[in-house]
Amino acid sequence: MSVTVRVPAKVNVQLAVGAARPDGFHDLANVFLAVGLHDEVTVTPADELRVTCAGPDAEQVPLDRTNLAARAALALAERRGIEPAVHIHIAKDIPVAGGMAGGSADGAGALLACNTLWQAGASRAELLAICAELGSDVPFSLVGGAALGTGRGEKLRTLDVGGTFHWVFAMADRGLSTPAVFREFDRLGEGTDIPEPVASEELLDALAKGDPDALAAAVSNDLQPAALSLFPDLAETLAAGRTAGALTALVSGSGPTTAFLARDTESAVKVAEALRSSGTCRTVRTASGPVPGATVLAAPHDETARTGA
Repeated sequence: MSVTVRVPAKVNVQLAVGAARPDGFHDLANVFLAVGLHDEVTVTPADELRVTCAGPDAEQVPLDRTNLAARAALALAERRGIEPAVHIHIAKDIPVAGGMAGGSADGAGALLACNTLWQAGASRAELLAICAELGSDVPFSLVGGAALGTGRGEKLRTLDVGGTFHWVFAMADRGLSTPAVFREFDRLGEGTDIPEPVASEELLDALAKGDPDALAAAVSNDLQPAALSLFPDLAETLAAGRTAGALTALVSGSGPTTAFLARDTESAVKVAEALRSSGTCRTVRTASGPVPGATVLAAPHDETARTGA
């Protein structure tokens, strides 16, 4: 009697960041693309709520109630008057603290898994509302595909994508704290007029057409200068990927994972090989997108796969 949900990583092909709001958050124009690196979250009835984790860098994942997967279970249980007595196991493959929404993915995965296990009956709208309470990136982990996130990133508009985009991701030898990167963004922008974040029409058009060259010309990340300020060695990784033939290179979200857009699968393999031998990163992965959001792989109540989108 368990439910397993697969959830994807994300790359931000645009991350436009506004000035800090009174509540400490920032308004964003955040264009998400879900890519084929996945965590799998399995929930099983237990005597009490507990979290376990296995996979690359699993030792860095908190196993207490601060984990987004645990918080997701608690949030749904409270709304439904259910005792959150489940064992949540996370099989990690998304980089930890890498700017690819691994923790957010686990939150969305646990939420969908618990809703299915408990037959709680939460609608898509209710699940998305809980996701937004958990964190800015969590709603997109549920939805997947491609979407424009506004507000602090939680208000989503799905986007059309006209093809498959091929990516290479280089993982750094240490993590970066997202709040620290935003604080550095604020410090670097102190005394300047920061414009309102707006989605790039050129970028949205490139996605809709499935045009990698046009997308490469339009990608942007306003947090990249802050990430490089805190982690200057990332510049060497970005340069190595460009030299290897990537169409473009950028820091993924708040970093420190760096993302490289390739023209096709063969080009992605060449860029990945060059990055592995460059000595500028710890590990390298290839993935393509868009891919679906949180998807039920196995459940006792339904033998067919279902999605949260």
